[in-house]
Amino acid sequence: MTDGEDKTLDQEALAAYLGGAVEGFAGLERVVKFQSGQSNPTYRLDAQSGTYVLRAKPPGKLLASAHQVEREFRVMQALSRTRVPVPQMLHLASETDSPIKRAFFVMEHVEGRIFWDPSLPEIEDPGERGAIYDSMNATLAAIHDVDIEAAGLSDFGRPGNYFARQLSRWSDQWRQSKIDEIPDMDRLIEWLEDNLPPDDGVITLVHGDYRLDNLIVSRERPEVIAVIDWELSTLGHPLADLAYQCMQLRLPNLGAFKGLGSVDRAERGLPTEAQYVSHYCDRRGLDEIETWNFHLAFAFFRLAAILQGVFKRYADGNASNPEQAQVYGRNVPVLARLAIEVIEDG
Repeated sequence: MTDGEDKTLDQEALAAYLGGAVEGFAGLERVVKFQSGQSNPTYRLDAQSGTYVLRAKPPGKLLASAHQVEREFRVMQALSRTRVPVPQMLHLASETDSPIKRAFFVMEHVEGRIFWDPSLPEIEDPGERGAIYDSMNATLAAIHDVDIEAAGLSDFGRPGNYFARQLSRWSDQWRQSKIDEIPDMDRLIEWLEDNLPPDDGVITLVHGDYRLDNLIVSRERPEVIAVIDWELSTLGHPLADLAYQCMQLRLPNLGAFKGLGSVDRAERGLPTEAQYVSHYCDRRGLDEIETWNFHLAFAFFRLAAILQGVFKRYADGNASNPEQAQVYGRNVPVLARLAIEVIEDG
């Protein structure tokens, strides 16, 4: 499905509002909805004064902890003062003041490349492919190196064992969103509860959905110039981000997801999982990760719970992209099975 002009928003009211809220904004000509993504609807605003991006809460009844565009705005605004590349934040509108009756924020439109296939078929040079992955690795390390107190984010998450909190949160979301019984999910939750690592006290900023297609890469060089989609960010354990990304690279081609599970990485100039993890650990001065199978299994579980929430919104008639939401729903059992295989393989 391609991006297309969106007529569902009151563009006249939006134009009048933004003219008074965003410095220099003038002459809204077109609103185009990005069809990728399933969470917060995102739009490109073409105006005489330039191009902008608007990200809003979806319509309809929402889970209490989901779709917090206010948190996305806050964290990206804070990161603009760090080494982490993010778009410039321009305005946050509350639900009360919003001309579209939903909270939203407006940010700059960053010109660059977004890659949807992790094998990078658009890139001919294996060396450039490897350099993009190295920049992705370095950017993840930079996120985890952010001084959260200096950035004003010391209250951006709750204290205590991050994985215990996350397991409770996504288990609850799974139960609230469940439509069909999936025995592997029940078994997976039980195993994760029984194998929860002790809290090591490590707390950093975590992105929560760190993957290639949430990065904007320069058109001129193999360098990440913006990290987007911070909806799931919080204070937590950095290995959650690392395992989540490696989990996605392990995936087979599921239609909705293109993984590297069956790709010859060396032939394409891409790092192996072991190399990628080693480079990250070198950048952050870490030793061997002894609980890697827990982190990978947890990553599969968390993604499955997220996709189940998307599928439930589809069933309730509120999906941002209904066609894609159906595909996501069909893949929830697949992800649960892959997590069980991680556990069984050790």
